[in-house]
Amino acid sequence: MEYDHDAIVIGGGPAGSSFARIAASAGMDVLVVDKRKEIGVPVRCGEVVGVSEIIGGELKLPGKCYSNTLGGIKIIAPDGNSVVWRKENDGWVVERKIFDKWLCELAVEEGAKARTYTRATGLIKENGKIAGVKLCYAGKDNYEARAPLIISAEGMESMMAREAGFKTVHMLQDVGTCYEYELKPVEHENLMELYVGKYIAPGGYVWVFPKGNRKANVGVGIGGHLSSWKKNGGIMGADPKKVLEDFIEKHDRFDDASPLTEFGGVISIGAPINEFVKDNFMVIGTAAKQVDPIHGGGINIAVNAGVLAAKTAVKAHERKDYSRQTLYEYEKIWRDTQGKTCEQRLKLQKALAKLDDDDLNHIIASIKPEDFENAMGGRFAGAVAKIVGGRPQLLKVLGALR
Repeated sequence: MEYDHDAIVIGGGPAGSSFARIAASAGMDVLVVDKRKEIGVPVRCGEVVGVSEIIGGELKLPGKCYSNTLGGIKIIAPDGNSVVWRKENDGWVVERKIFDKWLCELAVEEGAKARTYTRATGLIKENGKIAGVKLCYAGKDNYEARAPLIISAEGMESMMAREAGFKTVHMLQDVGTCYEYELKPVEHENLMELYVGKYIAPGGYVWVFPKGNRKANVGVGIGGHLSSWKKNGGIMGADPKKVLEDFIEKHDRFDDASPLTEFGGVISIGAPINEFVKDNFMVIGTAAKQVDPIHGGGINIAVNAGVLAAKTAVKAHERKDYSRQTLYEYEKIWRDTQGKTCEQRLKLQKALAKLDDDDLNHIIASIKPEDFENAMGGRFAGAVAKIVGGRPQLLKVLGALR
């Protein structure tokens, strides 16, 4: 069987471009296709990336790619009290439209080919095996491209992954509905701010992510399964735009701010899909639901998944063996490493969902910055002990985290 490429990557975001960079640098002929006219546009993201997580420390992030470095995180309880964990250079608020394009350019510099405004419309199967992708450029020019390995880096759409037999459909409880403004001017302490509470953001939180030049990304995420909730005796519809506008109106720090951009969308906050590979096919990044269950962020996870999958693909290419058995190395390593962290974060997410505002007030008043840092790393015992010591009834909810 003759092929046009060694691998075809569907999606030029952080996962797809990272896969292409590593695979192309090892000599593979890689094609990246992206349905957008421009890589990184439009932006659909809070844009925060952890400093220790980006590309496994392999690359230095150029200044053009980020707006600001972070100095820590601040969690604000429903009653207004807060806990602050300060850590200089803890991450970046990136400019996704520049950041994503930079990652794709790195792949192209290594020899990968990229085609924008090109949508994958179907899979090619020959002799019972996946052998390529049907493509459509600009919504009218249809053609085919063949490769022994197809990589779905499609994000939540994941149409080709579903066609390949992966269970990528999201349940309502596994998604968050979001809305965000980029506002200016906004004064901030250079901290990631997270506002929690049932009547602030049911099933989620409001965020204020500090950008340079007195700008900030201000957004909200609400549990997708919450079509309505009670407030002040009435029933409120879970419209994230209205919830965000209500929050902004109540905080005078935003009185003089103007929106520079705004958008809405849906994010994944559930568990990863049950398998990442089949014969001749791999799924990476958000398409595989490889995201942080607490906040739905997935830039760093996607990049690392792309790198890991590419290293496995290079071995498969050398052997000319693209069977599930060979490709499974990527899945096993991911589940034993990044996957373990996601499991712990999912436990924390489920526990937080059972708490009311009074519980959240107590928790934030009880913990110290070091407790928060440990909890974010999956070490909950110390924080749970402090919280339960003052409120024993929470043991039933938080006991599973210890």
